Amino acid sequence: MRRLLRLEELEAAMERALASYSSGRVTQPLRPVIEAAEGLLAAMPALNRDAGQMGAKLVSVYPGNASRGLPSHQAVIVLFDAGTGQPLAAMDGRYITEMRTAAVSAVSLKWLGPEAVKVLALVGSGVQARSHLEMLRRGRNFDEIRCWSPRKESREWFAREHRGVRACESAEEAVRGADAIVVATQAREPVLRAGWVKEGAHVMAVGACRPNERELDPELVASAELYVDSRESALRESGDVILAMREGWFGEDHIRAELGEVVAGIRPGRSGENRTTVFKSLGLACEDLGAAGLVWAARGT
Repeated sequence: MRRLLRLEELEAAMERALASYSSGRVTQPLRPVIEAAEGLLAAMPALNRDAGQMGAKLVSVYPGNASRGLPSHQAVIVLFDAGTGQPLAAMDGRYITEMRTAAVSAVSLKWLGPEAVKVLALVGSGVQARSHLEMLRRGRNFDEIRCWSPRKESREWFAREHRGVRACESAEEAVRGADAIVVATQAREPVLRAGWVKEGAHVMAVGACRPNERELDPELVASAELYVDSRESALRESGDVILAMREGWFGEDHIRAELGEVVAGIRPGRSGENRTTVFKSLGLACEDLGAAGLVWAARGT
């Protein structure tokens, strides 16, 4: 999968998938989830009529797997011929999930972030921090990259393993003054506070994918321009949105746009350089199909 998934093509593939989704060219139900004692299993089918892609991902999320030496996210993606329904391929979906999530964040930074992005902050030091660092570095030069996660040994290991990254002693130290902030944690309560975030920064929040979990201060979400990958998913799955709404911070209309609407030119992006933007990413099946389609196309190489 690492050999066949061409990262130089991935960001553009995610732009196409997001635009198709927000233009109504993707049939994709809200993912059903089975809760288990220590994790969950989700099913993510989709048909992208623009790309002629049909398939589904089955993904398990077990946060405690690190102690077992296993990835927290494991998945299988199956592609079908959209014209005949014939199964084409079954492939491991773990690497695709890692990299397409980061590529979508890269799309959000391109369309919603400040013009000059000099300082990158990573809140988290796991798989998603690594994939985001790899994707966000493609075609971008940062003057400074900072990292924080709760366990000192984890953030210091991350800094040692990745050139140019500095480990910070607190989340506040990592994010103050940063132009772009990735929040990729397993937190159930906020780890990023509004008062720490620079005016005009862009926040990419990719953790907290269940209605009872959040990693962002609701004041931050309320005060920023909020963008999502899917309105339906955000209003049904994202604790960062659902819990803040329940507490009275804002209503459904606070969601400014889906990222795909911005890419497709349906809705405007950020309203000014001094406006802080938050992109809440939950992950879409059409993104998985877009990435799996790159693998399928490259299979003979």
